[in-house]
Amino acid sequence: MHKSIAALGLASILALGVSSGALAAGEKVSVITPFLAAIATGEMIEAFKAKATEYQWTVDVVDTAGDMAAFASRVEDATTSGANAIVLVSVDPAQIQDQVDKAKAAGVPVITIDGAKNASSVLNVTSDNYVLGETMTKFLFDQIGNKGNIVRFFYSAHPGVHQRELALDAALKANPAIKQVADHYVAVPGQVDDSRAAMDAMLLANPGDGAINAVWAAWDEPGIGANLAIEAAGRKGIVIAGIDGNPQAIDLIKACGAYIGTVRQGFGEMASIAAGELNTILAGGSAKADELYAPVELITRESLGVTCP
Repeated sequence: MHKSIAALGLASILALGVSSGALAAGEKVSVITPFLAAIATGEMIEAFKAKATEYQWTVDVVDTAGDMAAFASRVEDATTSGANAIVLVSVDPAQIQDQVDKAKAAGVPVITIDGAKNASSVLNVTSDNYVLGETMTKFLFDQIGNKGNIVRFFYSAHPGVHQRELALDAALKANPAIKQVADHYVAVPGQVDDSRAAMDAMLLANPGDGAINAVWAAWDEPGIGANLAIEAAGRKGIVIAGIDGNPQAIDLIKACGAYIGTVRQGFGEMASIAAGELNTILAGGSAKADELYAPVELITRESLGVTCP
């Protein structure tokens, strides 16, 4: 099933490349997120805005800076203020189900990017998050010889991140020589600073060589925070892998420190797919499916052509 949906996502990308342009010019689209400060979320929104310009839409971007009550209110405002469509970014619509239901009842299509499928939304565009987690976890486990101690940085409130966690759970079950010795539920926003503080505490609680061999970061920003703590403590023998292909994480991989890999999500591709499908929907058509996937890529020193001393 993963493969068939992924193929459909790729087909959507190819179809976008030969788009006939704006089918629904002049429409008003509300783009709403609680997490604009996150690099990946910002990248998706900027890519969506670029496509919206091609389609001649008016786009209103709202960020509630982690305030979910305000997020729900802004979605309700968009429904009642004449928006032709609502795009939710990096959030599970089930967290504001009442507001999404009201939008559907009012005939306002709701699309999510990097979110989750929902009975009251018309489309979710994302990566196959289980595959993301599986790919990163296998790489990380291989790097420590499939044995040792790991720590986990996670955020189960995001449906995609939770799928990555499930992939880690399955891998831990299949690899009993690897033990999880600590975990941390990351505070969002502020994930880099929060993760640095948490990693500081983990290092103090697990002193000595081999007490921690690897950091599993559900996305790159917690890994970046953990890297800061490891560098400050001068600890050796710990490796970090994350997900997103964050430019700062890629720079850290090139720098030959603790950060060794990230799985890049196609955030720009997600936004382009979402905009193309919304263009069709606003013109009276339907999305190709209720969920479409963008491709992913494992980024390592080897793939970057980096040789470390």
